[in-house]
Amino acid sequence: MTRYLKISWLSALVIAAIVYAAAVIGSLFTAVGIPGWYAGIAKPAWTPPGSVIGAVWTVLFTLTAIAGILVWNTRPRGRDNVMAMEILGINLLLNILWSYIFFSQRSIGGALLEMIFLWFSILAAIILFWRVNRVAGLLLLPYILWVSFAFYLNWTIAVLNQAIP
Repeated sequence: MTRYLKISWLSALVIAAIVYAAAVIGSLFTAVGIPGWYAGIAKPAWTPPGSVIGAVWTVLFTLTAIAGILVWNTRPRGRDNVMAMEILGINLLLNILWSYIFFSQRSIGGALLEMIFLWFSILAAIILFWRVNRVAGLLLLPYILWVSFAFYLNWTIAVLNQAIP
């Protein structure tokens, strides 16, 4: 079956808006915890500065939006396209949930556990996106690499703050 790309600008705007809305909601939860609680907990010396973390997430959300746009607009549209977009929606919710658990609920261990689900949702998205549009699947590789690093950072913070039972 030959696949081709036909971009609908309306769908591109909607997908980008949804992805960036998730980014904004997550950042609102993050902003709640950074000035007080997060600033006071123990972190490893190699923790990236907030400006680096923000820049990386901006790039990752942009790549995710582009990947979503490619998947949705790859023709013929079928079950794989829909499943990929469903997993993207689940992934965005899990991304928001991590920020809520870590920063708003101040649950380092809970966020660590939740990040396992987030990581597997990214892996599922990579696989499903790859089936529809290989470029879209490749665009998500930096996301899983960053979340792998973030998992290690979260785990280290949990150990330093004795947040793992």
